Amino acid sequence: GVWRQTRALLFKNCLIKCRTKKSSVQEVLFPLFFLFWLILMSMMHPHRKYGEVANTNLGTLDTSVLVNFVIGYTPPTRMAREIMKKVAFDNFEDGIITEEYLSEEDLQEASAFKPSNFVGVVFNDAMSYQLRFPDSVAMSSIYMESR
Repeated sequence: GVWRQTRALLFKNCLIKCRTKKSSVQEVLFPLFFLFWLILMSMMHPHRKYGEVANTNLGTLDTSVLVNFVIGYTPPTRMAREIMKKVAFDNFEDGIITEEYLSEEDLQEASAFKPSNFVGVVFNDAMSYQLRFPDSVAMSSIYMESR
């Protein structure tokens, strides 16, 4: 029954492997080659660990950069409104212009019309968010390798 079929299938597979030695060797060597390649690449580009930064007083914020600055956010929930109100008025004397959008698509559309001074904030929940910068905002070169 089952044992005879299993033994016949094993014998058939052994015959196939013996007759096609080139493909059998490739089945073993290609994964080993790619594993070696991955190890080599990880050794060439090791991860950098950054040490702790001591607590320092950063001084006052230069608000001249934030003139006519617009922060758009979505979704317009009660928690998001409170957070954005705190950001706009508690940290800046004149306040920053905040605009709420019903969806992330509306936020992206608004950022296309105001690319130079617009930053979007998408709240995932009460504790996490994502920032949406226009393409014209320069990224910091300090952490480019760890990105």
